[in-house]
Amino acid sequence: MSTRYESAKQMYAKYGIDTDAVIEKLKNVPLSMHCWQGDDVIGFDHDGPLTGGIQTTGNYPGKATTPEQLLADMDKAMSLCPGKKKLNVHACYAIFEDGEFADRDKLEPKHFKKWVEFAKKRNMGIDFNPTFFSHPMVKNGLTLSSPDKDVRDFWIEHGKACIRISEYFAKETGVPCVMNIWTGDGYKDVPADRMGPRMRYKDSIEKILEEPFDKNLVKPCVESKVFGIGVEAYTVGSAEFTLSFAASHNGCLPLMDNGHYHPTEVVSDKIPALLCFFPEVALHITRGIRWDSDHVLILDDETKEMAKEIVRCNALDRVYMALDYFDASINRISAWVVGFRSWQKALLNAMLTPNELLKDLQDKSEFTKLMMLHEELKLMPLGDVWEEYCRSCGVAGDASWFDEIEKYEKEVLSKR
Repeated sequence: MSTRYESAKQMYAKYGIDTDAVIEKLKNVPLSMHCWQGDDVIGFDHDGPLTGGIQTTGNYPGKATTPEQLLADMDKAMSLCPGKKKLNVHACYAIFEDGEFADRDKLEPKHFKKWVEFAKKRNMGIDFNPTFFSHPMVKNGLTLSSPDKDVRDFWIEHGKACIRISEYFAKETGVPCVMNIWTGDGYKDVPADRMGPRMRYKDSIEKILEEPFDKNLVKPCVESKVFGIGVEAYTVGSAEFTLSFAASHNGCLPLMDNGHYHPTEVVSDKIPALLCFFPEVALHITRGIRWDSDHVLILDDETKEMAKEIVRCNALDRVYMALDYFDASINRISAWVVGFRSWQKALLNAMLTPNELLKDLQDKSEFTKLMMLHEELKLMPLGDVWEEYCRSCGVAGDASWFDEIEKYEKEVLSKR
């Protein structure tokens, strides 16, 4: 234990913060690492570019192109990150063997056996996402809201299959599976009918949720979107729609992606609002720049504020946290590690904040002192506690972890 950590420990103790206890608590807060950063959201069930309102930019060398490569890259990234991990998998990452193929409406647990084996060896749970894009049955930009019943039925069956797979994940790993429903359904230009698609979307999700499942094992969510590429004028699954759906359907959670709102909206303010009404909520944590651009997460102000609200609300066991970004312009493994470590830093910063003291000042209307303390706390030695936390987790606390990235790029990625 370093002298710097001992000094930091004493400084935080003056505010009633036990840094040793914080470190031990943070070790048990799970964060889902998303598989799609490693191969630009391509997956293994189709060839060709992304379609359906999303795209990845950049062409950095060394992208994973096989399940074995992707799992190895995730393993390398996780080895450089402190704390507790989960996997976050999209349905298009089904792994087929011996020439077998199943379309998305026919997916089965066996097609995700390798993901389960990977997770169980590392004592991790798995979260899951149906993949409502990059498929011929996305007709005119629509899936669950399509006026074509055959299209809706195909995607409803896909959603039901994903519920069965989610329950398989939970039973195998012993950890509840968060299953998130998001589609890019919408229109490029001003629609003539806004309600009709939403009524069809509502009916489709309800049919998916008719699939029997144990609510203690599977946590279905609905995620909103402001717009997407090719659906700039109207998105069926708006914030109002998804929030209302979750509120009116028992056992369905709202999932907030902090890139999926208007530029002046912040998810940090929405977290405590939703926790007033929902027993549990879910997050996809990203960094949107001007729009839902899914930039690599960094320790910026909104990232810190989101973590603060979770901790302030005593909601670490009520909020399911998952990363969701993809950047093909830089080393993909480094992107994973930077984002994961950034959220861990944000949580640590929040847990080292004397929240009860600050709340008391607010309740007593001592706003001058409150502002002063907010500013003083910004220069507290977070970095020294971070170093000790990483040391106790067996990973580098400083930038030396990047040496492993450069070595892996030279020895593995450059040879693909």
